[in-house]
Amino acid sequence: MAHSVAEVDILENGAGVGMAGGSAYQVVQWLAMRGEVDTAVQLYEDLSAAQRERLLREAMAASVEERKGLVEVLRRARDFNGAARLLQGSGSEAEAASLYEQGGNQVEAAEAYLRSGDIARAAEALERGGALERALELYRGLGARESMAQCLARLGRPLEAAVVYRELGNVHAEVEALCGVPVDDARHLDSVLRICTLLDHEGQTRRALALLVDTLRGSEDARSDPAVLAEQARLLKRVGRDTEANEVLARLPGSSPQPSTVPQVARPASATSGYGYLKAIPIFGELSLDDMKDLYRVAQQVLIPEGATVLEKGTQGSGLFVLLEGTVDVFSGPEQDAKRLNTLGPGAYLGEISLIQDGLTSAQVRARTAVRALRITRAGFQHYLDTHDGAALRIYRLFTRNLAARVRALST
Repeated sequence: MAHSVAEVDILENGAGVGMAGGSAYQVVQWLAMRGEVDTAVQLYEDLSAAQRERLLREAMAASVEERKGLVEVLRRARDFNGAARLLQGSGSEAEAASLYEQGGNQVEAAEAYLRSGDIARAAEALERGGALERALELYRGLGARESMAQCLARLGRPLEAAVVYRELGNVHAEVEALCGVPVDDARHLDSVLRICTLLDHEGQTRRALALLVDTLRGSEDARSDPAVLAEQARLLKRVGRDTEANEVLARLPGSSPQPSTVPQVARPASATSGYGYLKAIPIFGELSLDDMKDLYRVAQQVLIPEGATVLEKGTQGSGLFVLLEGTVDVFSGPEQDAKRLNTLGPGAYLGEISLIQDGLTSAQVRARTAVRALRITRAGFQHYLDTHDGAALRIYRLFTRNLAARVRALST
């Protein structure tokens, strides 16, 4: 296709834009209007950063329709932020927000989502961009308490996060939040006592005792606090160390401590929290400690009765299950005579592929015994990915690597 002298001059010597009788904006716009989008894209890509900025400023003074005509050029040139700028005030705020996200400009994406009325996506973009205080306020207005708790934890406000997790009934997340209360906080010992109560109630009495002993070693205040000593004695009795418990009680001033109101539970003292099991799943193998803790707080503990269906073959995957207690049977299908393929116990996990890929469940899974498990839903995991860019990259990289290894194994 033949080009005008001005076009040839610009295409062959980008630095000469403006010397050929038209600005870069005018020539790019003219090419786009003629349907020569590829040429317009090439011209735009060949401009310097300063020239592109001048083009955008000139374009912003044009009409909405003229600006929209340039959006596809900038999109195909992969200047997503520039394309988003051209859409501002055009009534296409949601499209602009998506482009800002592609360009990595999360705060501008959030502002565009707000203008479009999509408060939830605005909050996610703000959280992803590190504007946690603003994200928190939007989540608060939406009543999105799990997201509120995550923001509070990431903001270093563990006591507030713990309150929300307590309201949600997420015990292990409340424990993780309370573990973040600094030792110089006046409420540190109260937090330790609360953690001990929760851990003991969850069957992790030895972990609670270890935490309390460590607190006593590092804090003079703890060693003179009757409530802390009374809790130490109670936990010692719970693990059968009555002599040591009585020695601690003997050091208590005044009257005997009040009996504990924590109900005795049937779970063994060695019950697991599941963090180690979750951490061992291959697709999470490159997550940092902070990202791993954030993911752990997304998980919820669930109790599944004996005989209940955990996963139903042929239905949409519902997320990840990590077995903490009990066993499940894996069958080839839902039929009564279906072949049993496997029996899985603590540490096994199911449904991890459904976190990342849409698809139907490939097997029928039923609880052989009562089961305690960690569950991460697809929605919860997607929110985690949306607000943890670095973690998402590492998870997808490992998932792709593992998938490639499976394909190679099948082809050999």
